[in-house]
Amino acid sequence: MSDSVPAAPLTASAASVTVLVVDDERIIRDGLAAILGAQQGVHVVGLAGDGEEAVEECVRLRPDVVMLDIRMPRRDGLWALRELGRRGLLGPGRAQVLVLTTFGLDEYVDAALGAGAAGFLLKNSSYEELTAAVRAAAAGQRTLSPAVTARVIEGHLAARRQPDSGDLDRLAGLTSRERDVLRLVGDGLSNAEIAEQLVVSLHTVKTHVSRMLAKTGCQSRAQAAVLARRTLR
Repeated sequence: MSDSVPAAPLTASAASVTVLVVDDERIIRDGLAAILGAQQGVHVVGLAGDGEEAVEECVRLRPDVVMLDIRMPRRDGLWALRELGRRGLLGPGRAQVLVLTTFGLDEYVDAALGAGAAGFLLKNSSYEELTAAVRAAAAGQRTLSPAVTARVIEGHLAARRQPDSGDLDRLAGLTSRERDVLRLVGDGLSNAEIAEQLVVSLHTVKTHVSRMLAKTGCQSRAQAAVLARRTLR
């Protein structure tokens, strides 16, 4: 059974971003809950100590964002990511997963990207970075820590610079505008920046992004960014 959320100034509202915090170290769980719970419009709804609890609580609570450690006992974060994807609980309109990582764990970050993680944060990120990442993830935006972004994507691409037939097949059903959106997602632009670039409304961009993700089979903007970098350059 997961821990109850520690006392903190949590004020839920209809517009709140709901967050599930998952880490096997209680001091980190409680610290993240206190930090995030003190922010306006962020509501920490639960805590979990391993991958199995993470999935159970995600099923029960349906949070907007899951802040997920990778290395945990029993079932780790990668298992939880894959299980959430298998159950249809991961991706736009469902749970967005932010992976907590440290330097020197590229193999885990790469695997998490492939499993549909929406973004990555270092455990020593500032309060402001943590809060901004949670809000961005809830809005469906790419949320890679600046310290990790280039290393993660370039590392993921290093093994295979040329697209294969499977990559190209994933683009076959896209309209020209959806291809434009995919390319701009690959450039790291937010929805608002894409709207400005293409001279369309923010609502139109959100629709294009949603359709692009569905057609390409990408479960996050980060996955779409890797696909774009490999196929549209």
